[in-house]
Amino acid sequence: MRSVVRGFILQAFACALFSAAVVGAGSKPLQIFFVDVEGGQATLIVTPSGQSMLIDTGWPGFDGRDAGRIVSAAKAAGADRIDYVLITHFHRDHVGGMTQLASQIKIGTFVDHGPNMEDAADTREDFAAYEKVAAHSKRLIVKPSDQIPMKDIRVDVLTAAGEHLSAALPGAGQPNPLCASEPEAAADATENARSLGSLITFGKFRLIDLGDLTKRKERDLVCPNNLIGTVDLYLTTHHGLNQSNAKVIVDALHPRVSIMNNGAHKGGSPDAWETIRNSPELQDLWQLHYALDSNKAHNVQEMFIANLDEKCEGKYIKVSADLDGTFTVLNSRNSYTKTYSK
Repeated sequence: MRSVVRGFILQAFACALFSAAVVGAGSKPLQIFFVDVEGGQATLIVTPSGQSMLIDTGWPGFDGRDAGRIVSAAKAAGADRIDYVLITHFHRDHVGGMTQLASQIKIGTFVDHGPNMEDAADTREDFAAYEKVAAHSKRLIVKPSDQIPMKDIRVDVLTAAGEHLSAALPGAGQPNPLCASEPEAAADATENARSLGSLITFGKFRLIDLGDLTKRKERDLVCPNNLIGTVDLYLTTHHGLNQSNAKVIVDALHPRVSIMNNGAHKGGSPDAWETIRNSPELQDLWQLHYALDSNKAHNVQEMFIANLDEKCEGKYIKVSADLDGTFTVLNSRNSYTKTYSK
């Protein structure tokens, strides 16, 4: 009993510290850069006090293209180092840029789900390269329900290594009526299903990033009960491919805005695009690229797309979020902005 009481006191103390830190953040916004890494992922988050977290590092090669774009985004955010690099899973489009990135900017702590769980030559090679770089810094292996100790924001781990939350987050846990009509997807033996998914909370603003989590694992998060609740901003899972983005989770999350980290020839599957675009409370869908292998009906208006051509400059989409849940999205290609009030 004494240990239970002590645990409750520590949890309450941690929540108090988090609340105090958020209040101390003042009027500065949370900055989020969705960096174009041509169909991979690299999402840079910089808190009001200047602490930073990068989710994934894009591709290797291309003369350091993706690492260079990430470093440019960090400079735009006023960050000269990355405090945490979170790797969702060990596929090349997510972890491949690690070696090049580490040679260009200082990294504090690496965060991942633990050992590679996919028997594929490329994945084993990329995991070995990642471990080599991470060996020179602190490494944090996390599991569902853990939190990453960031300043100003709360980062909840939702999924990792094929496991998911065992209990609902505060305010969540309601039955999901869509579960009965959602067909069960096939099992996935790849690293996609082991993706480290996270929920980032800043005051009343919530962003979800599930890496490349596939449909069966998505369902586990919201069936029979929604363990997450609703979000303001939904980064499309798996680049907007139809192996992910199940209606049962997209509609349950009720995002106000979604950003698709697709490439010119990767992601943006028409059926997944429609699921996201038709989500009940979605106001807008933004895309990092025009999906050239789709059609005009399954691409948003050009003002919401950061890169229109296959050969592009790699423009990013930036989100600036306030404590009250209001956030502004900027397309760096054309400087078009739109603000979404809570």
